[in-house]
Amino acid sequence: MIAPVIDLFWLEQHRAEVVLADVRWYLDGRSGQAAYEQGHIPGAIFVDLEHWLSGPGSSFKGRHPLPDPADFARAMSELGIGDDCTVVAYDDVGGVIAARLVWMLRAVGKPAALLDGGIRIYNQPLESGTVSRPRANFSPIEWPANQIADIDDVADPTKIVLDARNADRYRGEEDHVDPRMGHIPGARNLPCRENLTAEGTFLPADTLRRRFRAVGVSDGAAVISYCGSGVTACHNLLALELVGLGGGRLFPGSWSQYSQDASRAISTGSSPD
Repeated sequence: MIAPVIDLFWLEQHRAEVVLADVRWYLDGRSGQAAYEQGHIPGAIFVDLEHWLSGPGSSFKGRHPLPDPADFARAMSELGIGDDCTVVAYDDVGGVIAARLVWMLRAVGKPAALLDGGIRIYNQPLESGTVSRPRANFSPIEWPANQIADIDDVADPTKIVLDARNADRYRGEEDHVDPRMGHIPGARNLPCRENLTAEGTFLPADTLRRRFRAVGVSDGAAVISYCGSGVTACHNLLALELVGLGGGRLFPGSWSQYSQDASRAISTGSSPD
């Protein structure tokens, strides 16, 4: 299996062997497709988070639930990603969005990696317009139970629950995205964007390990990762794998599901409880 994160040198050496995927998406409503069409790494296809990497949102499942395995397989097939393809995904924010595609593929046993630094570190001319690939065959595979957590799992005090959102949203400060503000009681804040340098590449492995250990993550720990809607939480899971601390589990509904349930307790402030 390919490493969860690869650098530009690796990509240049293996470019003909991989499918390059642009997974730009913006919470503020800007169009990832428009950004892609304006300029992308040559040969990259565009993968739409809303249409290809999420099922229908609801208060019960959250904004970006995992798609049905058959729907995900159909999407990958239409994009030209087959069972035997290796995917390298990128965005323009250090991989915090593209991590969703990479995690989904790796969860079902497919080789996929993030391009460290994404489009920001690509130093050659970009390509405009769109790229398409011939339809491929991607077989449906059920989401592995050992990689998925549900709303009851995150209430288990024996689990280490990590909140990948920025600290202000974790503390419960002004948030126009979800109906209630705060975090899941007991969850420790580990903002995924702080896994990165100012240039948008991953911090050195030793620094990342210290970040995880500071919130109680040790070798073999039972970790659950969540964020606003199950997208950027995948970045923390890939970082865990990158530094050899295991893979953890994703809570797909994340805060967008949890905060809709008025029967669930919430915490505010910078402390887990």
